[in-house]
Amino acid sequence: MANEILIVTEAELRQAVQLDATAVNVVEEAFVALAGGNVVMPPILSMELAEANGEVDVKTAYIPGFDGFAIKVSPGFFDNPKLGLPSLNGLMILFSARTGLVQALFLDNGYLTDIRTAAAGAVAARHLAPATVETAGVMGTGVQARLQMQAAHLVRPFKNLLVWGRDPSKAAECAADLSALLGIEARAEADPAKLVAESQLVVTTTPAREPVLKAEWLHPGLHVTAMGSDQAGKNEIDPQAIAAADLYIADRVSQTELLGELRSAIEAGFWQQGTPPELGAIASGAVAGRRSEDAITICDLTGTGAQDTAIASHVYALLRGSSAGTRIKA
Repeated sequence: MANEILIVTEAELRQAVQLDATAVNVVEEAFVALAGGNVVMPPILSMELAEANGEVDVKTAYIPGFDGFAIKVSPGFFDNPKLGLPSLNGLMILFSARTGLVQALFLDNGYLTDIRTAAAGAVAARHLAPATVETAGVMGTGVQARLQMQAAHLVRPFKNLLVWGRDPSKAAECAADLSALLGIEARAEADPAKLVAESQLVVTTTPAREPVLKAEWLHPGLHVTAMGSDQAGKNEIDPQAIAAADLYIADRVSQTELLGELRSAIEAGFWQQGTPPELGAIASGAVAGRRSEDAITICDLTGTGAQDTAIASHVYALLRGSSAGTRIKA
């Protein structure tokens, strides 16, 4: 009997899948499953191609109870814009968790990764940000800066937004886009210290290799989500800030101590608190999140294969009865 495979392009996926409350809940379910201890999630396969100024990450996970599991391949070749090509592309393959047969091929060019990454930021904000957020700040001006703010606004509907970036014109453009999209006041802020001082929720979305957020800027009632560090050389948050926070949360400790902000804090000798809790334990209620409105919290997101399996399974369920995509017999 032939196996049917659903093939879906980026354009079709953009029409069918949005960053919404359902996507956030699907990704939260993946984190809760991770906390349960039965998820099979191997270490990230990461390969740096220095000669081409490129990198490739491969992530996967099996979540008990899910019908399928995804393998996601994410290449990033950062000289591509000089050739008129995008820096990021990639795809997700969804396999049956019962037979191992390929169910779907999502040619998303990183779109589903963008959605699930932003959704993880919303999960962090839902459980760790102050109950009321008047002003949010984002450091960075790219796709994730926009998506992270959209996601955060779903769970903490802030009224004001500050945007900082190394290029003031890009910061102003990002602020204008988000103001129109969210219907809020948004402006570029040239001073990152001021951005942090005025915000109750800050998300860092840069590929920085030197901290863009300093420890001395932390203040009571602040939550920070750092999502830019996903390679060993990256570092957005001052290592002292990780130790100074009232609560530091990892999406996956084994990843953050190798690839995330925790790695920098350990290497600098500032982390002495042992094994930190993971976001899934917070989301499940096993570990308390924000313990007071004055607490300072930091969540370190490196991206997990469980998120990829969750979003791919969500998309497959959405499209299964629709006319989207192309179905082939294999």
